[in-house]
Amino acid sequence: WIEPPWRNSSPVSLAQQGTQPQSIKIEGDITLGGLFPVHSRGPAGVPCGDVKREKGIHRLEAMLYALDQINSDPDLLPNITLGARILDTCSRDTYALEQSLTFVQALIQKDNSDVRCSNGEPPIIPKPERVVGVIGASGSSVSIMVANVLRLFAIPQISYASTAPELSDNSRYEFFSRVVPPDSYQAQAMVDIVKAMGWNYVSTLASEGNYGESGVDAFLQISREAGGLCIAQSIKIPREPRPGEFDKIIKRLMETSNARGVIIFANEDDIKRVLQAAKKANLTGHFLFVGSDSWGAKSSPIQDQEEVAEGAVTILPKRASIDGFDQYFTSRSLENNRRNIWFAEFWEDDFKCKLTRPGIKYDPSRRKCTGDERISQDSQYEQEGKVQFVIDAVYAMAHALHSMHLDLCPGYMGVCEKMDPVEGRMLLQYIRSVNFNGSAGTGVMFNENGDAPGRYDIFQYQMSNVSNPGYKDIGQWTNHLRLNPEEMQWSGGDRRIPDSVCSFPCEPGERKKMVKGVPCCWHCELCDGYQYLLDEFSCDMCPFDMRPLPNRTGCRPTPIIKLEWSSPWAIIPVFLAILGILATTGVIGTFVRFNDTPIVRASGRELSYVLLTGIFLIYLITFLMIAEPSVAVCAFRRLLLGLGMCISYAAMLTKTNRIYRIFEQGKKSVTPPKFISPTSQLIITFILISVQLLGVFIWFGVMPPHTIIDYEEQKPPNPEFARGVLKCDMSDLSLMLCLSYSIVLMITCTVYAIKSRGVPETFNEAKPIGFTMYTTCIIWLAFVPIFFGTAQSTEKMFIQTTTLTVSMSLSATVSLGMLYIPKVYVIIFHPEQNVQKRKRSFKAVVQAATVSTHLSMKSSEKQNGESKIEPDRSQ
Repeated sequence: WIEPPWRNSSPVSLAQQGTQPQSIKIEGDITLGGLFPVHSRGPAGVPCGDVKREKGIHRLEAMLYALDQINSDPDLLPNITLGARILDTCSRDTYALEQSLTFVQALIQKDNSDVRCSNGEPPIIPKPERVVGVIGASGSSVSIMVANVLRLFAIPQISYASTAPELSDNSRYEFFSRVVPPDSYQAQAMVDIVKAMGWNYVSTLASEGNYGESGVDAFLQISREAGGLCIAQSIKIPREPRPGEFDKIIKRLMETSNARGVIIFANEDDIKRVLQAAKKANLTGHFLFVGSDSWGAKSSPIQDQEEVAEGAVTILPKRASIDGFDQYFTSRSLENNRRNIWFAEFWEDDFKCKLTRPGIKYDPSRRKCTGDERISQDSQYEQEGKVQFVIDAVYAMAHALHSMHLDLCPGYMGVCEKMDPVEGRMLLQYIRSVNFNGSAGTGVMFNENGDAPGRYDIFQYQMSNVSNPGYKDIGQWTNHLRLNPEEMQWSGGDRRIPDSVCSFPCEPGERKKMVKGVPCCWHCELCDGYQYLLDEFSCDMCPFDMRPLPNRTGCRPTPIIKLEWSSPWAIIPVFLAILGILATTGVIGTFVRFNDTPIVRASGRELSYVLLTGIFLIYLITFLMIAEPSVAVCAFRRLLLGLGMCISYAAMLTKTNRIYRIFEQGKKSVTPPKFISPTSQLIITFILISVQLLGVFIWFGVMPPHTIIDYEEQKPPNPEFARGVLKCDMSDLSLMLCLSYSIVLMITCTVYAIKSRGVPETFNEAKPIGFTMYTTCIIWLAFVPIFFGTAQSTEKMFIQTTTLTVSMSLSATVSLGMLYIPKVYVIIFHPEQNVQKRKRSFKAVVQAATVSTHLSMKSSEKQNGESKIEPDRSQ
């Protein structure tokens, strides 16, 4: 046995060398094992490094403190003393595996039958101590390695710090339990935090190893099951990172810069170097870290990187500082704590002094320890966060042994035969059944997988607008999240939670076009034209009689319009029609007043009244075309649209035909042609008119008049200007068919006017009718391209109605002006010319007309330079 020089040997505190691992041995009736990372991992080739004050010594002393408390408790395991064998894992799983073989030595059967002493007697081999259960380990990778060995020998194990979800697998680690919740609960809490902040696009960072990788795997699995959360990148930090590795990690994270949230399951060193790399890249305030319990509320990972870490949300199993342990630990000294063989190293490290020990060269640069130093007075002290859980783990083992003792050894003082040895599988059942209030007052219990319930405190590191920069408690998680957003604060003191989303919500009327393979990313596309937003992902066309709302979230009825009387498109036609009606009325009145005068009689009173009636109806149709469509209005439009023109041109055709026949007949004989009397003329005219009426009435029978609302006519690309047009059921084609008969009459009349152009103007109306028809043809030739050229215009109805009514009014005006205004002028202003002239016989009229025609033809030929005179074939 080798003892430190600063204390005397103790039967219960031993530092061992040789084949025995270095350990602490506490004698007792029942021995518990203990695994603690007293030292850090050593450099290559060296198993152990420097002493770990908090994670190592604090936790180890917590176990010793718990054993003292239990052994002094008369109600818990009375008359039974708990002992311990405590080993150092040196934060290395392979080294811990070697050390933990100590726990199973007593269970390994050795064949010593061929071993004899020098005197021939069999050797006396001391019975190795039997460990009934193990407290530890700390790191998940260490616990996994040790658990694989302990399960072979049915030794229950209770960890105080291992949180890897993998250890919840009861089929592989059936003897493993823990008083801390697994990372799967932590991952669930972190998913809930991310969702509560409205984030849906984050990256993950994990230190290579069981803790980091399994923590991120749990986070990924839970986020997939929960839905609505996408992982931009999942990056692993190597165990032995190369130079510049962390700069590359930050560069990779910036490839998806919208994913500002970074979920980090990493050790302290990796966290610190990630923050350093972010600061180096001038990305302070960009990343929003959500740290696991390895970050917790520690100051070491963020030292000198506070600006980068500002706003980081961290999670830590709910814990409390144990006042009794503080009193115990601060009272420890070199004299009263000889059982802890590593306490001297802690003392030197804590007080920055040097003890004199054999084999250790004296360092003159460090002062010599006096042994009178006091913890927390001469050094900084803060209870390590897992002390509570170490105490709870020891107490859980003690409560299980107590219950087992009550059942197996009722009324027996000390350990009875049934508990010597303690059967590991039975002890495991008692461990899983414990339920007591732990050192912090919270319940200690295990589920069927040996996991403790999830209880977490949630912190945020804040700097701005706070008197004491540091970690602020902003919520907790116990199976569900309770977060206080009003307590949260981000870089620069901003209270608004920053965004970490792949795509921002689409504006109203925009649909989501998903990015393939990334359910949280989409492009927003506006529902265009006459589409509205049917659902989040698709647009649909509005019904034909509707248009989309301005925000395109639905449809609204398309406004219905008609040609208003106040519209400029209506004012001009109405003005022309009123003037025409007044003029026509004046002409009719004049003719009626002077009905028996020579001019009125010579103009053919009967046909004149018919023609004037047609002109009046042409002007009147303007009002029907502009009036609000109804069944009656539509019926009158059909009836009168072509009727007015038909009456006018039928009368003029009858007149020109009569003149043409008279003079053509006169060239052949002196007998007047048939059907030239006024009555005959009226009959011919009404026959021609009846064709139009017959067609209209057939149209009435085949397709009764009705109104329609045309939503296609005024449907421009911009739906805001869309209008439904209330109109009669007359298409452009039916309108032209309605007018076609009148046009045929007009063309026929024009032909006869041309044929009769040589008749002397002193005795007939052929020339005025000819000029009327020429002008009318020009008007209607201009009408056709305007009418059909505007078929695609949004103002189609207005333009076509105005064009049609103006063209009809102009043609009526031409007829009125050419045929009757001169007569009215003579009747009113030159009544002396309105007298009876000498009557001439039909033969005289024809001869005079024939001579006049020949004279005009000869004159024309001379003007053209021709001297040849054709014989007069009419004689």
